[in-house]
Amino acid sequence: MTLVLGLDTGGTYTDAVLLKDETQVIAKAKALTTRHDLAQGIGEAARRVLAESGAAAGDIALVSLSTTLATNALVEGHGGRVGLIYVGFRAQDLETHGLTAALKGDPALVVSGGHDHAGFAAAPLDMDAVEAFLDGPGNGMSAYAVAAQFATRNAAHEKAVGDMVTARTGRPVSMSHMLSARLNGPKRAMTALLNARLIGMIDRLIRRAEHVLADLGIRSPLMVVRGDGALISAAQAQERPIETILSGPAASIVGARWLTGASSALVSDIGGTTTDIAVLRAGRPSIDPMGARVGPYRTMVEAVAMRTTGLGGDSEVHVMAQGLEGGVTLGPRRVLPVSLLATEAPDIVHSALDRQLRATVPGEHEARFVCVVPGQGAEGLSARELALLERIGEGVQPLDGLLRTRVEWGALTRLLERGLVQLGGVTPSDASHVLHDLSSWDARAAQKALDLVARKWTGSGERLAQSGSELAEMIVARLRQQTVTALLEAGFGEEDQPFQAAAETLASHELVQRGLKAHRGLVRLDAGLNVPVIGLGASAQTYYPGVGTALGTRMILPEHADVANAIGAVVGRITMRHEGTVTSQGEGKFRAHLSGGPRDYADRETALEALESDLREAARAEALAAGAVDIQVQVTRDIRSAGVEAREVFVEATIRVEAAGRPRVATG
Repeated sequence: MTLVLGLDTGGTYTDAVLLKDETQVIAKAKALTTRHDLAQGIGEAARRVLAESGAAAGDIALVSLSTTLATNALVEGHGGRVGLIYVGFRAQDLETHGLTAALKGDPALVVSGGHDHAGFAAAPLDMDAVEAFLDGPGNGMSAYAVAAQFATRNAAHEKAVGDMVTARTGRPVSMSHMLSARLNGPKRAMTALLNARLIGMIDRLIRRAEHVLADLGIRSPLMVVRGDGALISAAQAQERPIETILSGPAASIVGARWLTGASSALVSDIGGTTTDIAVLRAGRPSIDPMGARVGPYRTMVEAVAMRTTGLGGDSEVHVMAQGLEGGVTLGPRRVLPVSLLATEAPDIVHSALDRQLRATVPGEHEARFVCVVPGQGAEGLSARELALLERIGEGVQPLDGLLRTRVEWGALTRLLERGLVQLGGVTPSDASHVLHDLSSWDARAAQKALDLVARKWTGSGERLAQSGSELAEMIVARLRQQTVTALLEAGFGEEDQPFQAAAETLASHELVQRGLKAHRGLVRLDAGLNVPVIGLGASAQTYYPGVGTALGTRMILPEHADVANAIGAVVGRITMRHEGTVTSQGEGKFRAHLSGGPRDYADRETALEALESDLREAARAEALAAGAVDIQVQVTRDIRSAGVEAREVFVEATIRVEAAGRPRVATG
């Protein structure tokens, strides 16, 4: 019997699941995600799943982790200071391609050098300028990024700069050709820059996670989920953390496939903060052909094609006071549910809610709270922001008693943007406690909070709802409606043009909405999804049954959907992909762009075989380094030619090699 442990750090919960022989879930557990130190939540979830199963820590043969750390860090603008060395490009490219904004004030050097499309040196590499940069404005960075023009055709200048950076600073170096074999230098530079910024954060997480797991007696290999759902070793994740963006959503797709066996479906994973929707085709997740996009950044990282909506169990509930009917809408900001806050600070929360209920006129900030995020620095704050942060203190504060002037709302907003404090308020999770669909936290506090919000006035002068229970029904209905719209957007987005371009407009169009309700008049309208939906997430069983009905499709809610990400984290395969090109240098001259540099051959097939052999060796070596066994290698060739004077002339060929295998597990 082989035991493997899957872990996933989500926005609210960190999940753990223990599988036997990768075929049976024998235990699962959850712990609150500890945002200031993710390893604490990881350790607690692992401890609970061991206690639930009765298994010995020493019997676990493999641990695999999916994490939102890289994704959240890029979205929120966190990470270490980096220096960018940009070889062979123009200085204005930094601004034109968004690199200046991504640097956020960190230093950059634009230096002569680089190669042309054939791999020949375009200009001498100015190593003196690199040395001066490292001794001057680029000194003291946590990591460095190096991107050279046409480095995927000849990486000699990137390697030379990287060697100097390592020798003079001892800091990690992120070279663009190691992250992507594709052309588009500025986009590779962006990928290298973001990778360098993440290195310190991912390194700390992995080291802390390994330490926490070792304290529990778990000393098996640690794997990490890549953004395309494949597994890489912890060491590879530390070197190339950018590849872990969208790690959590990718794990959910792999978990959905394992749980259901479905080959064609939409997968909708609802968490505390977001709903992530992806397409499963032929049993594999669709990959974003443009490269993973996170926040404002488009990278060259292969990752699942994912649509993320700010809609989850902990989404902020907004009252729509405008218009005659009123109503509620959800998200995109995540807030701490009142029912959760009441478990942590019951006296403060209940006292504030009772006081607000006694008031005869509804207040602006009723049922809203704020608390400090532990472990965060307060550098760069204004005097007003520092004073407000000090007043909040270490506990939970009701918002109506905290803010003394409207000016302080601006200060609070800046503290929220910096991630120094969190808001608490009414959420769908609170509504589910009122409706008795959830019982994890304080349902009595949830009822009081919803009773408060229900008495707010709409534009018609009527109450929003007659009771907290009625409001709870409105909130859950709204969550289902927004989920239906998000799934329709994803569906239209996967269709042909012009559906793709207008996906958002079409999903909410009146004709589509009428079609969902099977409009019958002189015109007959029908609309819906033509593939099933797999609903994942801890709250999927609560919210999703009605979603499938509204879309006229089968909603699959598998057992263990609440820990699908953790399952996907540990049942995936190690997959390494390498890509290279052969170009034509004229009649009878074929250049293979090999890992050691370009090499010319007299005939096409010899050049193709040399490149394929080089790529096979690199992919297989990387898979072995990740701990893969039973490695299978697949090769695809894309040969492009053009018709010239009634004959076919070779233009370029791309070879792609994929080496895949199962991760090696610890024995004895």
